[in-house]
Amino acid sequence: MKISALSTPSRDSLAALDDTALQACLRAQVDAAMRVCRDVYPELPEPRVWFDLRGKSAGQAHFGRGGLRFNLTLYRDNRYTFLAEIVPHEVAHWLVHHLDEGPYVRPHGHEWQTVMRDLFGLQPRTTHNFDVSAASPAPYRYRCGCRDHFFTARRHALARRGNRYYCRQCSQELTHEASRGVQTGA
Repeated sequence: MKISALSTPSRDSLAALDDTALQACLRAQVDAAMRVCRDVYPELPEPRVWFDLRGKSAGQAHFGRGGLRFNLTLYRDNRYTFLAEIVPHEVAHWLVHHLDEGPYVRPHGHEWQTVMRDLFGLQPRTTHNFDVSAASPAPYRYRCGCRDHFFTARRHALARRGNRYYCRQCSQELTHEASRGVQTGA
């Protein structure tokens, strides 16, 4: 496998950064990724960067707002991986969208995968595996054949009313499971 086209600060140096320095570091990583992209597409517009994303998503290319959104809570807890993988992931979306057929291609389709592999030297992954409990508290535990799932109060209420949910990994139906320290009420 190729070495990543982007350098990432060491885990130790990232651990010492406060929120302001972390945000500056992420903006610098976006700039570095944009330089790599401009080698192939010089007209690529500069994205704006926000840290207003909430919930389980780590990042988002938001074409309507003209930029990239990042989840500061997840970034604080996953600094190195965020810079090494999430920033290139979102910048790859930004690049693909601005190509001629970009608005019409699948978000994680062949074009995006090619940018991740050939431009950034990374394995294309569509999801992260961060612990999202601090970013998106979901106190209702549901179980399938392979792992625990945590539902928000809204999704739990829908499940109690009869909506069925299935695991994307093992395809089994999720069932509510009472657990110590986890909400179990209706």
